[in-house]
Amino acid sequence: MKVLLFNGSPHQKGCTWRALHEIEVTLNKNGIDTEMVHVGQKMIHGCIACNKCNSTGKCVFDDIVNEVAPKFEAADGIVVGTPVYYASPTGTLKSFMDRLFKSTKFSKRMKVGTAVASCRRAGSIASIDMLNKYFTMTEMPVVSSQYWNEVHGNTVEEVEKDYEGLQTMRVLGRNMAFLIKAIAKEQAQNGLPETEERCWTNFI
Repeated sequence: MKVLLFNGSPHQKGCTWRALHEIEVTLNKNGIDTEMVHVGQKMIHGCIACNKCNSTGKCVFDDIVNEVAPKFEAADGIVVGTPVYYASPTGTLKSFMDRLFKSTKFSKRMKVGTAVASCRRAGSIASIDMLNKYFTMTEMPVVSSQYWNEVHGNTVEEVEKDYEGLQTMRVLGRNMAFLIKAIAKEQAQNGLPETEERCWTNFI
């Protein structure tokens, strides 16, 4: 069992990394393999709605999105971390997530997902809410913790003093490991939930 952790911060070992690292250590302690992927310093183009991925099975921009896609397909869950920019995730991370979810055509059903944010003071809840949308529209169960999935601080040293925030990350990691194992056990015994043919409605 494996979880990918996406660091959307331009700072490779900054506040967002510190939050993700706490989750990663907890997942490892609970028998889940992990891989941290730093996307925050990459030059990632936004989706241009060309729909080439519908025929090729990959994004027309051949960058880290296509590199990560097979890892995402093989993973049991993902954690997406971001600093707060104007009460939103970073633009780089948003472009990465848009293209990753649009261009990958494999089923994401029952892969587990969660989002975390680091901020100095505010804007974290709006950022987390935006990132959770990727999961809730692709049948990915969203992992919760004891509070909003956030840490506070302007430096790693300040985040270290956010005892509640780091505890929230540990609870999140344990809950994620439990949910992944529970889904795997149920799937092995009874399979995944019944599916229906997709309906599409245009509002005009």
